[in-house]
Amino acid sequence: MVGARDDPAAGPAGQTIRFARSDARTVAWAVVGAGPPLVVGGWWMAHLELNWADPAFRAFFGELAGGHTVVRYDRPGSGLSPGIPDHSLDGEVAALVEVVSAVGDAPVTLLGASSGGPVAAALAARRADLVERLVLYGTYADGSHLASPAVRDQLVALVGTHWGLGSRVLADLFLPGATSAERDEFARFQRASASAGAASASLAAAYAVDVRAELDQVAAPTLVLHRRDDRAVPVALGRDVAATIPGASFVALEGDEHFPWRGDADAVRRAVLAFLPGSAGPDRRSPDVAPASVLSPRELDVLRLVAEGMADREIARRLSLSPHTVHRHLANVRSKLALPSRAAAAAYAERHHLLEH
Repeated sequence: MVGARDDPAAGPAGQTIRFARSDARTVAWAVVGAGPPLVVGGWWMAHLELNWADPAFRAFFGELAGGHTVVRYDRPGSGLSPGIPDHSLDGEVAALVEVVSAVGDAPVTLLGASSGGPVAAALAARRADLVERLVLYGTYADGSHLASPAVRDQLVALVGTHWGLGSRVLADLFLPGATSAERDEFARFQRASASAGAASASLAAAYAVDVRAELDQVAAPTLVLHRRDDRAVPVALGRDVAATIPGASFVALEGDEHFPWRGDADAVRRAVLAFLPGSAGPDRRSPDVAPASVLSPRELDVLRLVAEGMADREIARRLSLSPHTVHRHLANVRSKLALPSRAAAAAYAERHHLLEH
């Protein structure tokens, strides 16, 4: 059972750190801001306190927290999360489920970046009930495409046996526009976030993950962002992710920085905020648009039953569909009509006299 709000500890600049516990693991997570939950997936290296002490990092997520509750977490075995890490995809997804459950306000928007992207996408595919929207940044579906087998083996071995040198090599890869001092600082940050063994295992897992077979099961509206000249994760890999997820949008951003809070961070932030529920981007439809003009007959059926108060499983039985398909139809309805929640969809149906009598 997850301890949703156990052991709160005040962090710097308003961040609050909590711990979600189960029989299998303890996951440290941090929360800042107020509003709809935005859960940020685990990075290659993360440390809730050390990340938050970085002014650029804090500014980026602080802006997102202006209208949302931003939740971040340390993967088990790294940062503030104790225990033995489980770097299998199932283990990573289970840790993310515990964080989402601890937030207690599902479904949530997930932001999965870099090696956190495959985990976020897998959760969206497996647990549609937990994920309202999905944002993927600088990510990939198959880690074997990140580098040649020889390069992957050499880097994993270097990190495991010479973590000092390995952390510097990774800093050069992840921070192409940084000064020498900034790269030295990031190398120290990586070593403070995880041991050599844990870092080596995490890197090997990033190369081994493959979620290609799960991407077409993602029902949530999805935005995929990628910088055109990213050297750590080539833009073609992000484009492939977007092409496989049904209905996903792909936006290529200028720049070569891998981390979203570096370079033109405002461009990343604007793209994310425009996609989140309740945002007023230029492509959003008015909630009062005529339903028959934008919704399919099946989407109208689902919307009517939502307005009657039925859950997805009840709707699935009524319409002889799977719950996953129902969730996808409802996600499409909300995306087409710019409706921020299931309750807003029900209110829309009532306003447009769609209820069955």
